[in-house]
Amino acid sequence: MVSRRLGKDHGLSGEPRRALLAVPIALIAIVTVVDVLAPPSVHLGPFLVAAPALTASFAGPWATGFVGALAVLAQTVVAVTRTSLLDLNHIFQLIVLILMSALVTVFAHLRGRHERELSRLRSVAMAAQEVVLKPIPHRIGPLRIASVYLAAETEAQIGGDLYAAARTAKGTRIVIGDVRGKGLEAVGDAALLLGAFRAAAHKQADLPELVAFLEGTVSSDLDDPAAPEGEAEDRGEAFITAAVLDVPDHDPAIHMINCGHPTPLLLRGGQVGLLEVRHPAPPLGLTEFVQSRPSPETFAFEPGDIALLYTDGVIEARDPNGTFYPLVERVAGKSGKGPDALLAHLCADLLHHAGGYLDDDAAMVAIERMPGSL
Repeated sequence: MVSRRLGKDHGLSGEPRRALLAVPIALIAIVTVVDVLAPPSVHLGPFLVAAPALTASFAGPWATGFVGALAVLAQTVVAVTRTSLLDLNHIFQLIVLILMSALVTVFAHLRGRHERELSRLRSVAMAAQEVVLKPIPHRIGPLRIASVYLAAETEAQIGGDLYAAARTAKGTRIVIGDVRGKGLEAVGDAALLLGAFRAAAHKQADLPELVAFLEGTVSSDLDDPAAPEGEAEDRGEAFITAAVLDVPDHDPAIHMINCGHPTPLLLRGGQVGLLEVRHPAPPLGLTEFVQSRPSPETFAFEPGDIALLYTDGVIEARDPNGTFYPLVERVAGKSGKGPDALLAHLCADLLHHAGGYLDDDAAMVAIERMPGSL
């Protein structure tokens, strides 16, 4: 599994921060010199407040307080040089500058504390997710598999994207899914589903039984009577979209039940097709509203074919103009070099499309039936 964690950097450290401090200090120097040399009717002192405000946007409270103190000192020098420190105009300028410097210093302190809290929360969520989302082997039976997880860093909101593979006596079963919601709760729901899949994938005789088992596991957790009342109401709105596939070793086919998940793609000879089921099942956690059990649908999967599974974070990624990522267009003609090369291309292209930052986590799994495997 390749895991890339991308996001906005909310703070600078070391040399970049020290280099940026030169900007507000230079601003103070320029305003001070110009104000001293300006005619008596011109007062540039109010511009000094921009220096600590600018510093607070990238530095911590100590640097912000230092620049604020430097601005106050500069205003004092201007007052003494031009008239007197007791001049009413300069007194008011100093009072405003001191108050604003103190305010932005407090803001820098609160922002730093908030970022540290978010960093701790995200570290816990990332550690939990890395334990849950184990890598898929690159080779399983007659299949070559590549997987990738692209994590967006929107505060502490780790997503619940998931995937796993398991061997059976006759083939390989694969699941990909996406938990509704974010954070540790989503990671917990993903862990629940993955644990159930790993425990039952090699035991259940057919896909409908496996999906029924997964549904029972998810529903029992969502309906936990021991959960607090408010939490129980929120959990009642939770669900997991998933696609569950069975790939036989000696049959050129894929059997699939799609539970409300984005439609997988099939790449064959430079062409892109959709593995679109005619009768999709509802997401896991919602099948109580459906009377009949879902039935698997079968698609041809010849040697050299690649099936591409993905979560909605891929197709919902937007460029600066708000255009969704055109996945089908971008994978056309990219199947010839295998699943690893395909995902490497898609990762680079997706991040370029989104400007280097994803608003939502995204996962992809590419499965190739190796040539000559039948």
